Amino acid sequence: MFIEADHEKLQYCGRIDWRDAKAPIFIYPCTSLGLKFTGNRLKIHVKNKNAYWDNYLGCILDGNPLTLPLPKEGEACINVPIAARQKESVPAGLPLSGEQAHEALFFKRQDACHELTVLGLEIEDGGALLPMPEKPKRKLEFYGDSVSAGEVSEAVAYAGQEDPEHNGEYSNSWHSYAWLTAQKLNAQIHDIAQGGAALMDKTGWFYEPDAVGMESIWDTLHYNPTFGETVKWDFAGYTPQAVVVAIGQNDSHPTDYMKEDEQGEKAACWRAHYGNFLRKLRKQYPSAQIICCTTLLEHDAAWNCAIGQAVQKLGDPRITQYLFKRNGTGTPGHLRIPEAEEMARELAAYIETLAIEGWEE
Repeated sequence: MFIEADHEKLQYCGRIDWRDAKAPIFIYPCTSLGLKFTGNRLKIHVKNKNAYWDNYLGCILDGNPLTLPLPKEGEACINVPIAARQKESVPAGLPLSGEQAHEALFFKRQDACHELTVLGLEIEDGGALLPMPEKPKRKLEFYGDSVSAGEVSEAVAYAGQEDPEHNGEYSNSWHSYAWLTAQKLNAQIHDIAQGGAALMDKTGWFYEPDAVGMESIWDTLHYNPTFGETVKWDFAGYTPQAVVVAIGQNDSHPTDYMKEDEQGEKAACWRAHYGNFLRKLRKQYPSAQIICCTTLLEHDAAWNCAIGQAVQKLGDPRITQYLFKRNGTGTPGHLRIPEAEEMARELAAYIETLAIEGWEE
């Protein structure tokens, strides 16, 4: 039985392109599609557009994680393996409503190294879609880079070490500190995270040599120039009560001017841009608590000081800075699962200490 992508019993979360309701497009990590169903068959129809790396679709089926390879380009029908029936076969012609219910969560493991269109799903003939639980009332939004996206998070054998050679297979937003924090707080998540992104254009690693920064990404749906023109996001679709800004890691590329002279002209310019970025977020979210941070990934402490100075200058009591216990010293490579868990525990505990409007569960 084919299920259209806009079926009312499917549950989506994330910054999604809904211009074609029958073909929603996933751009950002942590973007998800959840469903509950009966029967022992599940397939998802997708179309992938590749910019770089190998691409994979994440799935949590009945609590078990699955990694589903995607084609480099074009459409595919992906079969999701389900355990055999646990009850006797239902006689022909009778509905499968008595079958054990399954729950699946499909999600975007990676950032805009690819864009994924959902074209529909298939379940067993005679099966049924069941109502999903209500979404949590708590809403989080993250603005970050590869760490917030969960890049190379599954390379657990390299915890505390440089990254191994890879082609995207270790990246998994489910294990990012961002989604782990949301899980601990029972919150929805929009994860506006892109590997290599700095704050300003022309710095950082993303889309070099014409690097695109978070100042150009934050208010968009589509932002990777590989896929065409920028498309803006309609903020009316999601209003978070708490926003985490984790930018300042890739800004040292190609020049670590904050380390070289934190009182210099380039450093002052960066602090001004950072403050203006926070003002834009405040204008968009007048009531949100905004938490500014960096991560455990190694970087010079001058960047943390610069963030603190920008936050202090704003004088907004609902814009704060959080420093992790191993901030900037935890690992020379990307965060692996245990390190992301460490960050998530700290960040979730800190967020729970804040007076956040509309945060009650």
